[in-house]
Amino acid sequence: MATKVLMPQLGESVTEGTIAKWLVKVGDTVNKYDPLAEVSTDKVNAEVPSTVSGRVTEIVVPEGETVAVGTLILYIEEGGTAALTEQAAAPDAKSAPTSVSVSPAAVDAAVPAAGAEQRAKQRFSPAVMRLAQENGIDLSRVAGTGLGGRITRKDVEKIIQAGKQQPVPTAVPTQPASAPAVETEASAAPSALVAPTAPAANVTYDIPVASGDQVVPVTLIRRTIANRMVQSKHEAPHAWTMVEADVTNLVNYRNQVKDEFKKKEGVNLTFLPFFIKAVVEALKEFPMINSTWAGDKIVVKKNINISIAVATEDALYVPVIKDADQKSVYGIAKSIEDLAARTRAGKLTMEDMSGGTFTVNNTGSFGSVLSMPIINSPQAAILSVESIVKSPVVINDMIAIRSMVNLCLSLDHRVLDGLICGRFLQSVKQKLENIGPDTRLY
Repeated sequence: MATKVLMPQLGESVTEGTIAKWLVKVGDTVNKYDPLAEVSTDKVNAEVPSTVSGRVTEIVVPEGETVAVGTLILYIEEGGTAALTEQAAAPDAKSAPTSVSVSPAAVDAAVPAAGAEQRAKQRFSPAVMRLAQENGIDLSRVAGTGLGGRITRKDVEKIIQAGKQQPVPTAVPTQPASAPAVETEASAAPSALVAPTAPAANVTYDIPVASGDQVVPVTLIRRTIANRMVQSKHEAPHAWTMVEADVTNLVNYRNQVKDEFKKKEGVNLTFLPFFIKAVVEALKEFPMINSTWAGDKIVVKKNINISIAVATEDALYVPVIKDADQKSVYGIAKSIEDLAARTRAGKLTMEDMSGGTFTVNNTGSFGSVLSMPIINSPQAAILSVESIVKSPVVINDMIAIRSMVNLCLSLDHRVLDGLICGRFLQSVKQKLENIGPDTRLY
């Protein structure tokens, strides 16, 4: 009996996945729960386990191809008694969403003025939205071939290759609300508030390759990072500001307690937990910093979930410390070590990567003293903590050697202004400079 293996749904908002690598070949014998393939999505990589024991008889989807959730990818001739039906493998009608929520700003960029009410009922995956925006595709005129008529990336790619849609205009005359809607090319385009189409991060360039040059293929993870960075810089008007903090007392205190802390807790006490603790306390004072642009509104997040950057050999991942404002310095340190270890072991889950509301980037770990980070969309701001360096500082008209650090903030100027960001940074600075022997670690 042949069992159909379908593309699984790797997360609530994931509607498609790419077969990054097959871990089996036709003729292989597999046991239940053995990994069959590595699948890459817009959010995370994961292995697809076998649902039965048996022999692989046919691989339907080749490596590198992107398909919708529920698409047949593999046949296994079952060798056991427990057969998994296609209905059991596929997401059921109640649990499988036929759409994925994306930021309202991104939805606005693809919703035609004349069909706004109709398009509000259908949402698109981030990959589909980016591809449509990058190539000027009007999604209201695309027929979806995915489950429930959902538009997949392959649908958009076919239109791009066929060249049947012209890029949408970037400016449209404003029509009075009382005027009847007229179906024209102009009315089918995004509103005048939509920014010009972003350059595609996956565009190929005619770059000469000389003898001895090394050509490095772009991995799926690197391409995802590139697309997100282009999207962030294109959609969010970045502004930047910085303050300098005297963390001499923090350095002295941490040096005094780090060895005992490591011995007692088994966790390294780095400087980063102290910085994150100061940030989350300041976010409670200035909740607007912990918000998201949503087109016609700004969503101020109740939960404070801090995204942190963790580098591996080939990519940069951004796992999330959930409810960071409810954690002590010790709790934050433990969360950082756990997330970093699972990132480097390739064991991050969808839950680990989702829900961030503000990002703290530890660029000082590799010696940087000044940086201008790109906002982790759809968040409103990102803070880079630079390297702590000893510098001559004037205190009471005298020169002293102090441990100084630069705190660099990039902000979405649609949401935030310099005044509130300046006050937020001053609050972080004050909290850091007040750390000392009385600071609680638990």
